[in-house]
Amino acid sequence: MSSNIFIFDTTLRDGTQGEGISLSADDKLKIAKKLDQLGVHYIEGGNPGSNGKDIEFFQRVKSLNLNAKLTAFGSTRRKNSVAEHDTSLLKIVESGVPAATLVGKAWDFHVHIALQTTLEENLAMIQDSFAFLKRNGIEAMYDAEHFFDGYKNNPQYALAALHAAKQGGADWLVLCDTNGGTMPNEIADIVHRVKEELDMPIGIHTHNDCELAVANTLAAVNAGATQVQGTINGYGERCGNANLCSIIPNLQLKMNHYVLPPEKLAMLTNTARYISEVANVHMPVGQPYVGNAAFAHKGGIHVSAIMKDSSTYEHIVPELVGNKQRVLVSELAGQSNIISKASALGLNVNTNNEKTKKIMDHIKQLEHEGYQFEAADASLELLLRKAFGDWKPAFQVESYKVHTESKQDQIISEAVVKINIDGKQIYTVAEGNGPVNALDTALRKALAQHYPDIEHVYLTDYKVRVIDETDATAAKVRVLVESTGKQHSWNTVGLSGNVIDASWDAIVDSLHYALLSLQKVNIDAPAQVSQDFVGLTNI
Repeated sequence: MSSNIFIFDTTLRDGTQGEGISLSADDKLKIAKKLDQLGVHYIEGGNPGSNGKDIEFFQRVKSLNLNAKLTAFGSTRRKNSVAEHDTSLLKIVESGVPAATLVGKAWDFHVHIALQTTLEENLAMIQDSFAFLKRNGIEAMYDAEHFFDGYKNNPQYALAALHAAKQGGADWLVLCDTNGGTMPNEIADIVHRVKEELDMPIGIHTHNDCELAVANTLAAVNAGATQVQGTINGYGERCGNANLCSIIPNLQLKMNHYVLPPEKLAMLTNTARYISEVANVHMPVGQPYVGNAAFAHKGGIHVSAIMKDSSTYEHIVPELVGNKQRVLVSELAGQSNIISKASALGLNVNTNNEKTKKIMDHIKQLEHEGYQFEAADASLELLLRKAFGDWKPAFQVESYKVHTESKQDQIISEAVVKINIDGKQIYTVAEGNGPVNALDTALRKALAQHYPDIEHVYLTDYKVRVIDETDATAAKVRVLVESTGKQHSWNTVGLSGNVIDASWDAIVDSLHYALLSLQKVNIDAPAQVSQDFVGLTNI
């Protein structure tokens, strides 16, 4: 390895400035614990004096006994004052953190316009603030705000700001591309010049306004930076911060730097997805390294090749970052996709098998009609098992009907379901918060008489997609349903010109898959998840 790189995670501070992200103190504690398990070196928790949530977080986080250095955020002292009386700096000291980051101006334009003070006073603010932190035994990092813009406008003053922080005792000089508008070649050149000017540890903090935050971070490391600041999944203000989920593996797997132990690096995908769930922000399926589609293969030629050697179409082994290879089956698929998918299920399939050709043609026809199996693995597995004679349905649906009426300003839905289990007919009635929920409840009620464990499987998401909007209300709709158990979640699909019928097909597939899975694992889930689905199915 060429050098050690320190990871400074600011998801809990800079990341929360992203649109649509709001974390409670409990959320921040969960994420801090997950980041610590990943092995990042610094966790910036926020400003200990700025708001109630951050104050609570800094009080409660002590109980976690983090291995990472918990870091507080603040700014240099106010103009024409003294550091010992600055409220923000005093709050940082009172929080008891071992490390702190102070943001200070490095662009003369900002000093005049934003701070409305003199260039000399700004330098004094920087030096005094860091001297105060060091007197209180805190590891101190200077976030030189707008450094690259400042350097391009007035390099002497931007460097003077860094010298002021060094004279105050700062341990790290972090160069910030705050507006996210600097190019990688500029980043590399300026960081190199700073390294020649100052014998100090250098950090890099970039924003993604030009889609270059990751590239700029890597360029800075190449030029000598040894601390990288960023956020999980690239969360942050405007277009986001540098995405640590790309930076960490790029540094370690591509650039030969030591960042995390291999067993920690293998937790990256799980960490990214966990934090996206806590933040309640959709994670792009195509996100590099950790996305659900990062190692997904759909084209038949691609799949044929990876079955021989995965390196033909994969730049790393997915498991290095905790991800996994996926083979998608769709209208673009060849026999290799079907064989790979079926083989993973333990089915005896080969290229000469006539069933393989038939099921491939059948899947292509279904997707032409509007089905989408790459987003519904459970429905696909049932389809394959049925085609290859490896699955006997646990129940047969004989009929169903649903009735909805408005009564005293309330919408009441009632469903009647008739199924057959081992030759025995079961007839149930149930009400629900909408027709889909009523049908789901009635079917569960019927199944629970023979399969009581079905009570521990919950439908957690429900999506409806119009296939061809030109048909208006007569258009076919595709319904995707997500269900959850203790070990995993799965997705099923239904298609029809009737949204209730499409929903019913997806629900039936979901419960068939659950009963198939119950033969292998004990499925369980929190009861509140079922209530989430009640709200989703009010259609």
